[in-house]
Amino acid sequence: MDIRFLGFDSPLFNLFDASEDSDGKKSIGAPTRTYFRDAKAMAATPADIKEYPKSYEFVIDMPGLKSGDIKVQVEDGNVLLISGERKREDVKEGEKYVRMERRVGKFMRKFVLPENANINAIKAVCQDGVLTVTVEKLPPPEPKKPKTIEVQIA
Repeated sequence: MDIRFLGFDSPLFNLFDASEDSDGKKSIGAPTRTYFRDAKAMAATPADIKEYPKSYEFVIDMPGLKSGDIKVQVEDGNVLLISGERKREDVKEGEKYVRMERRVGKFMRKFVLPENANINAIKAVCQDGVLTVTVEKLPPPEPKKPKTIEVQIA
């Protein structure tokens, strides 16, 4: 299995751009706000990955989220992107938080899928607060049969 996680310095995790410093000069390669926001979202989203003979399975806890709050996409041909947002509940009149520990905000994970992943056969199911994304494997290529060439007598 060759599933790679996109690190924050990965070229596929391309969130760097030119930004201006205090003198108004462009600074190439400086991290952007988007980079820090997405880095935080990725760090806060743990995942389990399982490999089966015919598929890969990605399991992520998503307690309290509806299917409309979760996005599962394939980008750049082989990058599985799981993202969404957990929103804070509306505060009712007369209610105030004494302690707030549950995470709110955006979450995201990116995984580079192996070559044998069938991106046309991906299923995502969220049940009991657990998102399970199943990526089917492509069948192994048929072994090439040697070509026999008839030898003629001259």
